[in-house]
Amino acid sequence: MRLVFAGTPEVAVPALNAVAESDHELVGVVTRPDAPFGRGRKLTPSPVALRAEELGVPVLKPVHPREPEFQEALRALRPDCCPVVAYGALLPQSALDIPPHGWVNLHFSVLPHWRGAAPVQHAIWNNDEVTGATTFRIVKELDAGPTFGVMTERIRPDDTSGDLLERLAEGGAGLLVATLDGIADGSLYERAQQAEGVSFAPKIQVDDARVDWTRPAIAIDCQVRACTPAPGAWTTYAGERVKLGPVTLTEQVLAPGVLEVGKAHVLVGTGTHAVRLGDVQAHGKKQMAAADWARGLRLEAGAGFDAS
Repeated sequence: MRLVFAGTPEVAVPALNAVAESDHELVGVVTRPDAPFGRGRKLTPSPVALRAEELGVPVLKPVHPREPEFQEALRALRPDCCPVVAYGALLPQSALDIPPHGWVNLHFSVLPHWRGAAPVQHAIWNNDEVTGATTFRIVKELDAGPTFGVMTERIRPDDTSGDLLERLAEGGAGLLVATLDGIADGSLYERAQQAEGVSFAPKIQVDDARVDWTRPAIAIDCQVRACTPAPGAWTTYAGERVKLGPVTLTEQVLAPGVLEVGKAHVLVGTGTHAVRLGDVQAHGKKQMAAADWARGLRLEAGAGFDAS
């Protein structure tokens, strides 16, 4: 089939590579417009755009896919199907209708569980044991289209959302190509999603990532790992924000938010057992081991993080 791939962030690049290496013909790529990046806020192409340029594939960067100019350009490429991974813009019906086999999305959950922008983060935050990836045909309703294929992946006790998403991106790339192969040869048929078990995974905002130390240790562990690397779990000490890396569960008991500082460790109390802090990053500082951070502050007995 003639394919136009749509995607934007780094997590979409493994699928783009797999499509480019497949037996199908990659005739174009759709991605979000260049965006400010880094301290200089220089306009920078998306990771998918950069990879497409390396592959020598035409790149379309519409501000919104409803633009008539974009849709004309897409029609000119004559795609049979448009595979999608984390494109980042809503597709109007007029664009969905262009390829005969539709737009086939690789979504990082086992649908209908965790529809939405942050399925991996929500799976870890909710302490799910298993997640996966699903290919489905995009329809107007959010992540509700009929499915083609699915893979599952066990969530490891120390997985951050970055770790898990990296594995799903690699495994999902093969699932996406297998789905396209099945559509092309007529061996694969779509199936309507189940009406039961629907759950939603909206984008996690910075305010959502603030840790409430009165919650159980396991809940805090899940929250911090879900928010790593983005948006980053955080708390405050003396009114200053402190970003938190993954923590370790312990059997010790401290009052919620209270810090216990040792030579090589920092414990903090929760609603159940204390957790051992890993790396932390104070405002305006570099990331460092929690013990080094505490040593620099010369914390006194009874010190603790601010109440949320």
